[in-house]
Amino acid sequence: MKGRFRESLKRADPRAWVELSSPVTLGFALLALLATLLHALTGGASTRALLSVYRAPLSDPLFIPRLFLHVLGHADLTHLTANLGLLLVLGPAAEKRWGALPFLLLILTTALVTGLVHIILSPATLSLGASGVVFMLLLLSAGAGREGGKVPLTLLLAAFIYLGREVADGITRRDMISQLAHVTGGLCGMAFGLLLNRKRP
Repeated sequence: MKGRFRESLKRADPRAWVELSSPVTLGFALLALLATLLHALTGGASTRALLSVYRAPLSDPLFIPRLFLHVLGHADLTHLTANLGLLLVLGPAAEKRWGALPFLLLILTTALVTGLVHIILSPATLSLGASGVVFMLLLLSAGAGREGGKVPLTLLLAAFIYLGREVADGITRRDMISQLAHVTGGLCGMAFGLLLNRKRP
């Protein structure tokens, strides 16, 4: 009887059926959620100060941190959930395939590149959100799957559908959810995918 009771408790323990893997993906999602809550509590002041990217003097002590942290900031919960939905699907597979540290470096590199491109090409606007990272993951997944030195049709279709749509939106829309970041993130994903596939034995 005691053995059955202990077995029931073991099965009821969430740790028995929930795998707490993908620490980078989960950590990113948690930080983004906290950043969005802070955005709401401060009326956007925290986002303007630290969690968005825009042109500022190099003497600004928060200039460098913003180049990386803008991917955590979101305009609202709708913006956040749209990004996290894809991040939580695509992130764990990429993190498992290449490892936590390389995956984190891919995210940081994408954040830096999208931040710099935004400052250079759209200096009068403010940008934030994980969309660039999500688009990086979308194109990374396709690019890393190429075989025999050939570019897969999935990569071409993904590039056409997602990047084409963002270019069109960038012409017609002006908001804090930067289409420029989407396009840049997608291009980063393509480059990372092709590079990582080349290094793979």
